[in-house]
Amino acid sequence: MGLREIKMERTRQLIADTAIALFSEQGFDATTVDQIAAAAEVGPRTVYRYYPTKEALVVRFTEDTLNTALEELRALPEEVPLPQALFEVVDSVRRTIEGDSERRKVVYQIIVRTRSLHAELRAVNWLWRESLAEEIGRRTGGRTTDMVAALAAANIAAVVEIAVAEWAGGEDPAALGLAIEHALELLRTGDVPLPAPGPGGPDAV
Repeated sequence: MGLREIKMERTRQLIADTAIALFSEQGFDATTVDQIAAAAEVGPRTVYRYYPTKEALVVRFTEDTLNTALEELRALPEEVPLPQALFEVVDSVRRTIEGDSERRKVVYQIIVRTRSLHAELRAVNWLWRESLAEEIGRRTGGRTTDMVAALAAANIAAVVEIAVAEWAGGEDPAALGLAIEHALELLRTGDVPLPAPGPGGPDAV
């Protein structure tokens, strides 16, 4: 990374950090881009250059976390067994969040409280699930059907979402790893109920 890229990344991070601090203090809706720019000592146009919307200042934390996990999956050697590779995806999310635990919890609370962020976050999660399913299919050489790959990706996304919600509601930084392992164990043992037709079959009245 060259000097220009380093300076741009520092500015990008400064703007995001400043915005999160203001959102936490004043609330998302009450904080303006002008206030963020003034606190970060940049112009409003600089803020928009890095973040096209105010929502992107918050959602980028989730987007970066998920994309890092996906890139780490893509970088794993092909000979790594798929279950292990998929565990590495979830563990990457854990490492990223635990490495910045305090701020990540603030970001999560902002998202939960702000309805305008929910649609943005759903779009990010949807795109990530699709990319993850594509990578699962690629790593199996096409032996996995699209539906199996999509279900595997959906399971991973659900484990991450539910474990993060449980972690955010507590005080123990290590609780995220425990919540992830608990969720995975429930899936492995079949303790999570799945829809099934009754004794008379799906067409029974």
